[in-house]
Order: sequence, then structure tokens, then C-alpha cells
Amino acid sequence: FLDEIAAMSDRISLESTHLKRQPSFGIAQKGQKSRVIFSGLPMGHEFTSFILALLQVSGRPPKVDDDTIERIKKIDKPIDLETYVSLTCHNCPDVVQAFNIMAVLNPNITHTMIEGGMYQDEVKAKGIMSVPTVYKDQEEFTSGRATIEQLVEKLDGPLEAEAFADKGVYDVLVIGGGPAGNSAAIYAARKGLKTGLLAETFGGQVIETVGIENMIGTLYTEGPKLMAQVEEHTKSYDVDIIKSQLATGIEKKELIEVTLANGAVLKSKTAILALGAKWRNINVPGEDEFRNKGVTYCPHCDGPLFEGKDVAVIGGGNVAMDSARTIKKLGASEVYVIYRRAEEQMPAEKKEIADAKKEGIEFLFQTNIVKILGKEKVEKLECIKTELVKKEGENRLSPVNIEGSNFILDMDYVVMATGSKPENNIIEKFEKNEYGYIKIDENMQTSINKVFAGGDIVGQKATVAWASRSGRDAAEKILKIACNIM
Repeated sequence: FLDEIAAMSDRISLESTHLKRQPSFGIAQKGQKSRVIFSGLPMGHEFTSFILALLQVSGRPPKVDDDTIERIKKIDKPIDLETYVSLTCHNCPDVVQAFNIMAVLNPNITHTMIEGGMYQDEVKAKGIMSVPTVYKDQEEFTSGRATIEQLVEKLDGPLEAEAFADKGVYDVLVIGGGPAGNSAAIYAARKGLKTGLLAETFGGQVIETVGIENMIGTLYTEGPKLMAQVEEHTKSYDVDIIKSQLATGIEKKELIEVTLANGAVLKSKTAILALGAKWRNINVPGEDEFRNKGVTYCPHCDGPLFEGKDVAVIGGGNVAMDSARTIKKLGASEVYVIYRRAEEQMPAEKKEIADAKKEGIEFLFQTNIVKILGKEKVEKLECIKTELVKKEGENRLSPVNIEGSNFILDMDYVVMATGSKPENNIIEKFEKNEYGYIKIDENMQTSINKVFAGGDIVGQKATVAWASRSGRDAAEKILKIACNIM
């Protein structure tokens, strides 16, 4: 692999050295010590991480904003970071590339990508059950997808409120960094409005999406790739993008005031809520306790870890079917789909269900989860059977637990595939519909004057195309109603 890479350019040479793990290699400028290290081959999703590391070590500037670069350079203590990945994980490259950039920019930081399939003994010894998992100075530090801004916050601490003191007053402040939020921000900025975009996680839930096939003009793309393109599009306009900051409150005073977790207050004449949605929890004992210790939301990320294991997939939609079939193909021993209603009520396509059965997946219909059990990781599931009951005022039969029908399943992993729900606790300020989504009027305005909403936060069709249109429509309503421009 390395010989082939070196043969591609006379600017790349190979030197033998001793590294902690074998096989491993580092990337460094000639005469310098390697601070970016790959243990195992960076193939699959990590090949891009390798190419970017080559370019950045050689001097090409990373695509990171100046404030983040300055924060990275100011870290003045030695930090040794190790990220365990799988080559099928589409969440891992963001973390690997972020830490590689930090190592390139700051001589106090070293980073090693460790391919879990190559170093399975390490993975088992450390009890790693989800990737990416990051160790800092030999102690577990973080796991799951994160942006470079979020990781800098974890290493260096949160920004002080004073850092936001000079923001002034926006014409439009968009809260949310997914398709709806970016579409709203672009449309407002194009009309000459002073526009801010506040995002705890830029890209929203789309960056968790492996395949997108329902966008006109695009046969296939993946969430991270799409949202990287969206970010470049948004940055081409005069939009003040504020990343990795959580909105904790919103009030209508003389202006709209949005409070951040660090105490800072952003002010705007109008606001658009485009917070999107997050994966839905089932809220049973053990779910939070064993998160990333057997409870997972990303079967594609943790795929290689499922080999020879017993896995339960919770849910009845196409996402659940795709998860179960993927896990089975990756070598899981037993795969169960657990659904609380009857088979005929499953929202998944009939063909998906039939194909899953043919592939040896076991279905447990009319079954609820009571508890997720274990000591340091998932070991068992306590389940209970349900009966379907007609409730007053409801058209659909509802599952009701049958007392005394509890049973236990031995289990290694539990994959949540139960859909999504509105994100962020600031929505409690607003009137909501029966499904928990923000209620809007015909002008997309919420119950708070001059605060509008669009995208998944208002429900309807959870697609990229629909969310983008919804965000654009919310911005247009502001122009017509609040700003009297159209």
C-alpha cells in the first residue's frame, strides 16, 4: 500500500521507524516527528482521511474557520489522542480528520487512527462496543460523531459569553444547521438581510444518513458529503455561522432574544426555528446506561463489531429492516426485529419484511422492551408481550402490555430504529400539535410573534428535499410579513 502511494509522486518518500503498533505508519514532513499516525490500513471511508492528512501535513491549509484554528493553536499542553474506527463507519472520518487537523496545527497534539478490525484484541480488552471511540492520554474521552468545533470545545473548554458580545442585531437568526436551516439562511442572505445561523451540530440528522436517493438530479449521495456541499454553499453568502453552540432559551421582548448554554444572548428582529429531529429513544431502564456499550443507533458504523453476536433491532419501519439485514450480512449470529404491534401494522414495505425473513431474521411481533440488562455492557433484554386494544378516540389499535408475559432474551447489542422526534428543549416555549411538533399557522409563524419554523421540527415529510423547501418558505414568509420587503 505505502509503496504504491510513494510511487505516485517524487515528493513522497518512505523511511523506517518504530511505532507503538504494527502495522502502522506516520505522516510527517522530512526531518520531523510524525504526529499523524494510522494503525492499520486507512481504507473504506478512512481513505479520504489518509489523503487529507497527506495534503495537510505537506502544507495545504485545512478548511476550518480562523477562530477554530486559533483555538487549536493555543492549546499549550501535550495531548495524545487515539481514535478506534471501523472501515464501514461513515461517522468515523469526521472525528479522525478533526484530530488529524489538530495534530497538524499544534505540535503538542498527536493523533492515531486505530482500525478496530486489525486490532481486535485491543478493542475487546477495552470493551469498545461502538465507534468512533476516542481515548485521550490512555483514558476514554468521547464516542460518536462530533464536529471539529465540538471536539475543540471538549479539549479546550467552552467559549466564554464575551466571545459573542459584538454580534449586534440580526434581521434573521436561523436556529438549526440542517437542510431547512441552511436553505432559510441562504434565501434570507440573498435578499440582503443580516443573517445568522446557530447550529449545535452543523448538518443536523442528515449527516447520520448513509444513502440519499430521493433528490431530483442526484442519483445517489451520502449525508456527510451533501452537508459539506451545503456548508460551502451557505458560506458563499454573508451568513454568520455559529457552530457548536446550544440554544437553551428563546424570548420575545423588544427583539427576539436567544440564550446560549454559555450564557450569551443573541438578538434578532426575527427568528426561524429549523431544529430538525433526533433519533427517538424508547425510554426504558438501561438505554442511557448502556449507550455505546451495546445500545447503538448506527448499525453501519458498528457493523464489524456485530460478528458472532446476538443483536436486537427495535422498530418496524424500513430503517429497522435495513438495519437488521445489514447486521445479518455483517456476520451477526442471531438478529431479532422487535415490534410492539402486529405484522400487518408494520410501516415497512412488505418486500423488505419478506426479504428479511428469507435472510434468517427472526421477528418478535406484539413485543415491548421492559429493560436492557447488564453489568458493564448489554447482556440481556427483558421483554413483554402485548395485546392490541381499541382505545376511545383512536383509529389505530394500540399495544397494551399483557401482565405476567415477561420473558428474557440473551443479547449483545440493541439497535434503536424507532424513528425521530423534535430536537431541543426550547420547543417547550411553543404551542405543539398532538405529535409533539411545533404548531405553525398558514404563514409558518409559531405561537411566538415573529418566530417562524420549518423543517422536521414542524413534522410532515422528513426528507432533505422537503426540509429545504420548508426552510426557504419560512424565510420568504419573514420577507413578506415581518420585514415588509415583498
